[in-house]
Amino acid sequence: MSSILVTGANGFVGHAVCRALSGRGHVVTGLVRRGEVESDGVRTWRHDVADFSGLREAWPKDYSPECVVHLAGRVHVMRDDAPDIQAAFNATNVDGALRVAQAAHARGVRRLVFVSSIKAVAETDGGMPLDESTPLAPLDAYGRSKREAEERLRRFAEETGLELVVVRPPLVYGPGVGANFLQMMNVLWRRLPLPLGAVDVRRSLLFNDNLASALMHCATDARAANSCFHVTDGEDLSVTELLRELGCHLSKPARLFPVAPSLLRVAGTLTGRVAQIERLTMSLRVDSSHIGERLDWRPPFSVEEGLAATASWYRATH
Repeated sequence: MSSILVTGANGFVGHAVCRALSGRGHVVTGLVRRGEVESDGVRTWRHDVADFSGLREAWPKDYSPECVVHLAGRVHVMRDDAPDIQAAFNATNVDGALRVAQAAHARGVRRLVFVSSIKAVAETDGGMPLDESTPLAPLDAYGRSKREAEERLRRFAEETGLELVVVRPPLVYGPGVGANFLQMMNVLWRRLPLPLGAVDVRRSLLFNDNLASALMHCATDARAANSCFHVTDGEDLSVTELLRELGCHLSKPARLFPVAPSLLRVAGTLTGRVAQIERLTMSLRVDSSHIGERLDWRPPFSVEEGLAATASWYRATH
């Protein structure tokens, strides 16, 4: 079994990754800024310095894991009040990631698994599912920071021999999810009507336990070295299908009425919610066949199982 360091280990995805790795017998250390890693058998390493400054000097001299799974970063939010949003994303997602890679390499780490985002590629699929060969054309500060981090890390890996594995997930959901997915469940729970009955575009999703499984393969499978993988649940639901299925699992049937997507986009422009409306009315399908072909990986959970687990968590906390 391997010794693996997970950054951002007490986050939404970090919990699932630590649980999956330790459950398979790997020796796992969680690197966090504060608090404790709440996963059985996972050791906590605290480094409470922004953007991983000083990590190389703080790295224990007797600790040399085989792999680092780098999850920590500044996440995408709808309203960011940083005075320079791009600089803020770059400081954490680019400079911070490079510091992790440099510190890891200095301590003899063989592989870095960098969790990027499909937003480093695009916001919509343009009529064809996005695969690993699709040119990178991010549209927002978060996506641009992830693209820049990939490029900087790839150059560093080429110069040093560090094995780099890049993983680009779409929207990740599961127990403990926040942001837009949580807001959607809040609306369903309150039985509020939604004007989305005519939105039939499909968007790829990823259950957090499926992502954890994929990252475990990327951390431990020799065939993953120096590769990039898109990872999804393998089944793309339309927006209306997602709402209906999630409402069913919540025992709160979705109340949908049809409004033409073009009118929704006009409403988004008038109300300053263009980005939110585009996410609901534009297709974003991701081709994740490469990781299956290269690593023989298949998502262990179906979309239905992932949504059921997420809804069960939500019901238990509301």
